[in-house]
Amino acid sequence: MSKNLYVGNLAWSATEEEVRSAFEAYGEVTSVKLIEDRETGRPRGFGFVEMSNDSAAQEAISAMDGQDFGGRNLKVNEAKPRAERPRW
Repeated sequence: MSKNLYVGNLAWSATEEEVRSAFEAYGEVTSVKLIEDRETGRPRGFGFVEMSNDSAAQEAISAMDGQDFGGRNLKVNEAKPRAERPRW
């Protein structure tokens, strides 16, 4: 079963390819999504990495959390499900 990881404190210059490459060292990465501001299109400094299995995800969390990536220390943990927000 795949596991979705939250990756925070990313440098704004980080690309999906760079993040994928860093996490592939710990297992198969099925998707990478870096979040951008809706209005400006600029990166928001965080994203999500989906790993193909739980053990690879746990290894990536242990290895990457707190590591320097592009001059910033990453914050990596298991992503929490998105809370439903009312639509106005």
